[in-house]
Amino acid sequence: MRYTTFGTKTGLRVSEFALGTSNFGTEWATGADEDTSAKIFGQFADAGGTFIDTADTYQHGESETFLAKLLAGDRDRFTLASKFTFGAAGDTGINTTGNSRKTIRHALESSLRRLKTDYLDLYWAHSPDLVTPVDETIAALDDLVRAGKILHGGLSNYPAWQISANATRSAAHGRTPIIGTQFEYSLAARDGERDLLPMAEQLGIGVAIYSPLGGGLLTGKYRTSPEGRLTTLNSIIQREDSAQKTAIVDELLAIAKETGTQPATLAIAWLRERNNRSTTAVIPIIGPRTTEQLAAYLHALEVDLNAEHYQRLETVSAPTLGIPHDTAQQTRDVVLGGQHRNFVRPNEQIFRT
Repeated sequence: MRYTTFGTKTGLRVSEFALGTSNFGTEWATGADEDTSAKIFGQFADAGGTFIDTADTYQHGESETFLAKLLAGDRDRFTLASKFTFGAAGDTGINTTGNSRKTIRHALESSLRRLKTDYLDLYWAHSPDLVTPVDETIAALDDLVRAGKILHGGLSNYPAWQISANATRSAAHGRTPIIGTQFEYSLAARDGERDLLPMAEQLGIGVAIYSPLGGGLLTGKYRTSPEGRLTTLNSIIQREDSAQKTAIVDELLAIAKETGTQPATLAIAWLRERNNRSTTAVIPIIGPRTTEQLAAYLHALEVDLNAEHYQRLETVSAPTLGIPHDTAQQTRDVVLGGQHRNFVRPNEQIFRT
């Protein structure tokens, strides 16, 4: 396991994988009991993992409760992140959900009690609520940093323009900056390359990505059975509903057969190799329900994609960036002529292969 700072504007150290704990608990239609959750946690920690991601809504709060026992006595070894917005079970009233100052204060105190800790390393707004002004959310997170309740704040599922605008305003008003963005990203969903990843690179913001297997699509399991998120949660899942997604799964399965490697492992290995070739590193949040699933994720630490396999996956999954990005690429080609492929910005040179 390798380690890095979460973005370039903070010294917060994280492991290259984060352990997502939405499956820690049995309150939802799917999940892991306390004993299995403990085994998964121990396996992740033994592999060198230190970044733990949870939320008050996961398993109606049971995820945080399980983590309290697992973190007891060794809390400072781990970088612990939780989220607010949706509330926990029995606590989803009009004043206990959303991203208002009142909600954030209530949600944090509740999470700290469940986690049995007095601070969080990172506290995320889980999603925009489309009601609360973002400035209010940012100011509330700044207050919590100054109070010592959290060390940093982040925005999950927010558009790039809101994050960048508030980064500028926070700097102008002397507020603690937002240090991270979180969104879905995988071979099956590379939409973040339009604006979120370039924004993070320019602002030095850390990137955590969820659903790195497209909710199970990239394992190939839905080719033979609907068992999984498709039939349980029916959420946060990519479906094989386009020619490109079919081609992506086909290519993964083909490379898996050629290399004797599980498709899930290859999908995560592509993310690691992408990090080696990019100026913007992403931290995959892996959310196993079993120790076998976690083993497949962790095996990616030992897999080096060769240039051919990486390029095949890169090509088949390439996103359509759309306007204005396509126009900008055309302009680049015209301005630089036939030399555009040999031109790099100064800060890219060290990443050339």
